[in-house]
Amino acid sequence: MRVEIIPCLQDNYSYLIIDDSNNSACVVDPSETKPVINFLKNKNINLKYILNTHHHFDHIGGNKDLKKKYGSIVLGFKNDSERIPEIDVLLEDNQIWKAENFTAKIMHIPGHTTGHICFHFFENKLIFTGDTLFSLGCGKIFEGTYEEMFNSLNKIKSLPNETKIYCGHEYTLNNSKFCIKHDPNNLNLKNKIENIKKQVKDGLPTIPSTIKDELDCNIFLRTNDLESFSKLRDLKDNF
Repeated sequence: MRVEIIPCLQDNYSYLIIDDSNNSACVVDPSETKPVINFLKNKNINLKYILNTHHHFDHIGGNKDLKKKYGSIVLGFKNDSERIPEIDVLLEDNQIWKAENFTAKIMHIPGHTTGHICFHFFENKLIFTGDTLFSLGCGKIFEGTYEEMFNSLNKIKSLPNETKIYCGHEYTLNNSKFCIKHDPNNLNLKNKIENIKKQVKDGLPTIPSTIKDELDCNIFLRTNDLESFSKLRDLKDNF
């Protein structure tokens, strides 16, 4: 599988997961239609599936038009069936979704929203975390609880170290400033920040990260108890 990063809106990322063996593709969280169409234009790629991690507009804004243009099948969490436009397939927690050569485990990871899920393409060692886990950060808690978000992050951080993380936004440089403030002696983090600055300077995405990188550097994953996590999440909200 090949993953193409599609910048959308101001700082969103959508992702095309392309199976070159049969030219079929999934798009994850299409914020808008135009950047996806521009990438696919004049390429013999069949956009078969639209995978939504949650219902926020900056993750589902392209659903309707992409489905209309390509006849794509829309997937989302069953409890968000009323909030994800054009939804066709209702997914459940721990379900293994298989279609064509695509295989992903669905993980319900509430906190940012009550119906948030991620798509773990475990055979390919890829995970699409939406707005739950960012590189060097985690999502704001809008609908869930601190405990739900803490538990959701613990689910993700238990995955194999080499798993590549594709998240919903380009927030890494700003997140790094918060991490280094609260973890100033972390040499792994200092090295990562140097790499991040170079990527940003060169106009490159800082994504994907890996589980190992986040365990080494992300203050939210390095916190082992709910009280500390909750305190950090509050501090980040006002950072």
